[in-house]
Amino acid sequence: MEIKRIDSTQIDLAIDLIWTTFLQFEAPDYSEEGVQSFKNFLGNKEIIKTLEFWGAYDHKELKGVIATNENRKHICCFFVKAQYHNQGIGRKLWEYLQKNSHSKIITVNSSPYAVPIYRKLGFVDISAEQLSDGMRYTPMKFER
Repeated sequence: MEIKRIDSTQIDLAIDLIWTTFLQFEAPDYSEEGVQSFKNFLGNKEIIKTLEFWGAYDHKELKGVIATNENRKHICCFFVKAQYHNQGIGRKLWEYLQKNSHSKIITVNSSPYAVPIYRKLGFVDISAEQLSDGMRYTPMKFER
């Protein structure tokens, strides 16, 4: 398994992985408005350009993606293809981010589906679940 930066030539592949996985695991917890909000976020090329994307590759296949902003202080997207869940790919992406971020605190707005996963990685809730533009999320943080 190799973790490497996703460049502009691979970004569409990463966005496709994120969208497909979102539809499988996250969308059922969201309203139509929330699903559309996430789709609009992924389709906003100006926003996407501001994010740093890393991918977990195995034999050149992209199996998982993590994307951050704010100089690696905030996780915006963190997805692993369904067939590769529970194989440590997400943990490898997370450990890579930790090693390559100088931030004492890393934050995320977790979907309901991912809250237990983030807790397992050492995140704690900052506040109760929120709702914005149809998207449900729990603000969480990891502190070194």
